[in-house]
Amino acid sequence: MNFEIEGKLIVKNDTVQVSDTFKKRDFVIEVSEAGGDGKTYVQTILMQTIQDRVNLLDSVNVGDNVKAVFNIKGRPWTNKEGVVKYFNNLKAWKIEKVEGTVSAPEIENIPAGEDDLPF
Repeated sequence: MNFEIEGKLIVKNDTVQVSDTFKKRDFVIEVSEAGGDGKTYVQTILMQTIQDRVNLLDSVNVGDNVKAVFNIKGRPWTNKEGVVKYFNNLKAWKIEKVEGTVSAPEIENIPAGEDDLPF
């Protein structure tokens, strides 16, 4: 399932080579949402690119308004005490600069298409 979000890029980390065969790059998008109380709430969303997608961030700069298309990945992990914990990752596979200002966050489920990843 693919999702899309627009916001301001506020953090763009360097690529980290985790192992001989795996690399990742984290980034943070800031979005503002209107609450039912009339206040605006700012959310900072940590996302990640992996493998050959780490270069997607080269074409955007901190402060740019961007749109990211991503998948949500989750997995369980059992700690030393035998307690199962669950983790989620937002894996971006497309990032593009958006001209102008970004309004309230728009996270939408977009149908799988030709750009869909094979996993």
